[in-house]
Amino acid sequence: MSKGTATTVEHGMVARVTSTSMDKTVGVVVERRVKHPIYGKYLNRRTKLLAHDEANKCRIGDVVYIVSSRPVSKRKLWRVSSVIERTGEVIAEISGGDGK
Repeated sequence: MSKGTATTVEHGMVARVTSTSMDKTVGVVVERRVKHPIYGKYLNRRTKLLAHDEANKCRIGDVVYIVSSRPVSKRKLWRVSSVIERTGEVIAEISGGDGK
């Protein structure tokens, strides 16, 4: 790798907005399915995160694509990259996380 060039990999997830009461911040829930190691039953797991929303464009119930970023505050380590689905309508498709 030559000097001056750095590659950054954005790790992203699809999440649902649950709270918009803060300024430039949204609360989101990431839902995933995990297989139990012994019994084999699939369990639903949820992770609550805070994400930075610069334009305050998200509403409760929206499905958004969030990517990891540098820490903005103590608990806010993610930023909203794009809104995939508004409450009731489809906005955009996920395009590999390059939406900036």
